[in-house]
Amino acid sequence: MRKSKFVSIYNDLSEKIHQKKIDAGALLPTENELCAQYQASRETIRKALAMLSRNGYIQKVQGKGSIVLDVSRQNFPISGLTSFRELAAHSKRQWTTNVHQVVLLKPDEHLKMVMNLQDGQTVWQVVRSRSTEGESVILDRDYLIQEVVPLLTADQCAHSLYDYIENELGLKIGFAKKEITVEPANEDDYHYLTMHEGTHVVVVRSLVYLENAQLFQYTESRHRADKFRFVDFARRDHM
Repeated sequence: MRKSKFVSIYNDLSEKIHQKKIDAGALLPTENELCAQYQASRETIRKALAMLSRNGYIQKVQGKGSIVLDVSRQNFPISGLTSFRELAAHSKRQWTTNVHQVVLLKPDEHLKMVMNLQDGQTVWQVVRSRSTEGESVILDRDYLIQEVVPLLTADQCAHSLYDYIENELGLKIGFAKKEITVEPANEDDYHYLTMHEGTHVVVVRSLVYLENAQLFQYTESRHRADKFRFVDFARRDHM
């Protein structure tokens, strides 16, 4: 699937901001200048700028332009719905995904309750860890309803689940409900993660829905607490 031009422009500008080719506090070129630079329509440029604003890269000031915000610190966003592969693409670190398990199973009673599953429904269980700088610091356990995702391979899980679901299966992912807690490390954390002296992990549990509001995924993502800062970028709605 061909990437929309405004997404390519967003990626280019956000990368320049990350690499400090455009300094925090500086003004982006005007819309007319960006149209000429990227050979794009004003509507396309405005979509790219809106995406930059929504993700905390710029602040639009009427009569002045788009001011670049400080994004120098590495953060793990808690809002939005972004795949790990997309987050890693903007990270200064090199990341590796290790797929430990891809199995089809009958859900237990807890999972049936969490995902509102009916008797006879089956789910894919995917266990992956994420490593950087020689240490495993994230453990992801995903459950996907087989009726929505009929087939799943380790290669697809190693690359990107969301890329496969959206670009291969042609489904549109809509939104997620998230819960964040700090919990004592369990047996799996000590087995899959490089824990050192840490005794607790930050756990992000997500229910992910398609655009038509159909639940298709439950994820438990466990993070080594000393490696991440969980942030949100909020804008006040002016009524």
